[in-house]
Amino acid sequence: MRLFRHWTDLPADARGAVVALGNFDGVHRGHRAVIGVARQVAADLGAPVGVLTFEPHPRSVFRPDDPPFRLTPFRLKMRELQALGLDSCVVLAFDRAFSTIGAEAFVDAVLVRGLGVRAVVVGYDFVFGQGREGTVDRLSRWGEARGFAVRVVSPAGDDGLVFSSTAARDALKAGDTRRAAAILGRDWEIEGRVEHGDKRGRTIGFPTANVHLADHLRPAFGVYAVRAGIDEGAGTVWHAGVANLGRRPTVGGLVERLEVHLFDYAGDLYGRHLRVRMVDFIRPEMKFDGLDALKARIAEDAARARVVLAG
Repeated sequence: MRLFRHWTDLPADARGAVVALGNFDGVHRGHRAVIGVARQVAADLGAPVGVLTFEPHPRSVFRPDDPPFRLTPFRLKMRELQALGLDSCVVLAFDRAFSTIGAEAFVDAVLVRGLGVRAVVVGYDFVFGQGREGTVDRLSRWGEARGFAVRVVSPAGDDGLVFSSTAARDALKAGDTRRAAAILGRDWEIEGRVEHGDKRGRTIGFPTANVHLADHLRPAFGVYAVRAGIDEGAGTVWHAGVANLGRRPTVGGLVERLEVHLFDYAGDLYGRHLRVRMVDFIRPEMKFDGLDALKARIAEDAARARVVLAG
């Protein structure tokens, strides 16, 4: 998948694609349905298939004081999109100036002159342009007038689940990792660089890797059974583990932190990139009467996590 950070002066072979258009935070099963339709339309037309998305997420521009909310920050989103076999991904920088572009002007400048799209595929609730004036109905009319097709994909879901970014966020905030995984089509993941912490974990027999949360969504604070991936050469090696996400009230912690203990692992992870899949929520964050009580409960949590991950 080729990545472009602009819509002008694209190579000739990157133009004329069928393009799935959206924010795609989470790259969940609903997003995959939209991209799947784009792939099918592209196959029917004999055209390349791509995605057009925006960074940062518009919500972070218009509501900068909101708590972190991203299901898939940029690096993670690109990895998930690349796994879908796309030919290209155009990532447009979203800022206040960009937000003032009218919807029809966006169609003309970006979709027609810039990308030369053969067709555009969007979800049923997609809106764009200044004041969110670009509805799917208007996009369909503008596309017909300009010679490109527009396909609108209906809501996706099953077994009472709605496949949406909001539904996934709500599930994670409630500690329901299984429901979130059903919406996303995979375990939700936090990734980041391993940083130096206070090294308290190793003094009680549970050394941890401290992962910076950056702009990831904060799910329910507490203890999780996890699988942690370490980049080894061209691949990723996965290890079972247990993690605490929160402020560590027993030791007077104030900063939100993800601390990951890998089972049966003794390597040095400082400075390494770690992917942490949140498989199951074990318990909420608690305050204990001293380190001995904390150590005993961590041992119970680790045993529970082993059982969950073995299953």
